[in-house]
Amino acid sequence: MTLAPATPLLRALAVATGFLLSTGDVQAQGIPTRSTLEKIRGSGTLLIGYREGAAPFSYLDANGQPIGFSLDLCRHVADAIRTKLQLAELKVIQIPTTPSSRQIMLESEALDLNCGSVTNTNQRKRSVAFSVSTFVAGVQALTRKDTGIHSLKDMAGKTVVSPADTNADAAVRAAATRHDLSLNFRQGRDQADSLRLLLGGEADVMMLDDVLLRGLLLTLPAEVREKLLVLDEKYGFEPHGLEFRRQDPQFKRLIDDTLIGLMNSGEFARIYDKWFTSPIPPPGANLDLPMSDALKQLIRTPNDRGV
Repeated sequence: MTLAPATPLLRALAVATGFLLSTGDVQAQGIPTRSTLEKIRGSGTLLIGYREGAAPFSYLDANGQPIGFSLDLCRHVADAIRTKLQLAELKVIQIPTTPSSRQIMLESEALDLNCGSVTNTNQRKRSVAFSVSTFVAGVQALTRKDTGIHSLKDMAGKTVVSPADTNADAAVRAAATRHDLSLNFRQGRDQADSLRLLLGGEADVMMLDDVLLRGLLLTLPAEVREKLLVLDEKYGFEPHGLEFRRQDPQFKRLIDDTLIGLMNSGEFARIYDKWFTSPIPPPGANLDLPMSDALKQLIRTPNDRGV
């Protein structure tokens, strides 16, 4: 298996192809015109998507190379594809995605497999497919210590920001409704933009998956982290999985069988510990996030149910 980063030209072509082809009726429904394995066999190439700043699932190391938990899982899938298709060599091209581009790129066949941090929701499953769950995240709140916010009830009348195209916004809206609280909701372009709004005082609270919050905090200078507080409350739980095109049962079976095999052999737990309970680059900090009871149950009884 040969790993290759996307060149600037390939990145541009992949995105452009996604936007051009997504207008077709078939692709717009996320239905492949041919099976993904047939496509890969013909080209000898697997196109996988990754996020550049979603540690520890997929992000860039100090040398600008894509690394992470989801990418490690996808490399096992790539090995299974090479074996299944009896290819002497499989070229794996890694292409950066954004929350707004990944679905279009999958539907248009500019990507074969998305290996970032994506919540499996029933709404998204109308357009794309998911593997069995590989992680369960809890939605948590990050705030500045000077806001005096310590729980959901303290957020009444405050501005809450979450990155666009995440499920965190829906989770906190539901929690606010249950407690009859009026909050001002705002969306950032991405994690970095949402954090900028929080640090700049344009928002009082930032909502995000617990693990992504921890990864984000690791990238901040100590003097900035000292001004922030992660609340203990969790406002919802979100299953994550690998993402690919719909209505391709052969490809889904290969992906699920590969992941379940890793779970049964103990290799999945080893990969998990590598990224969640050990020092990770950069800068060698430890997320210190042991496997949750919910994920342990999903390893015992794998499924691809969304929220």
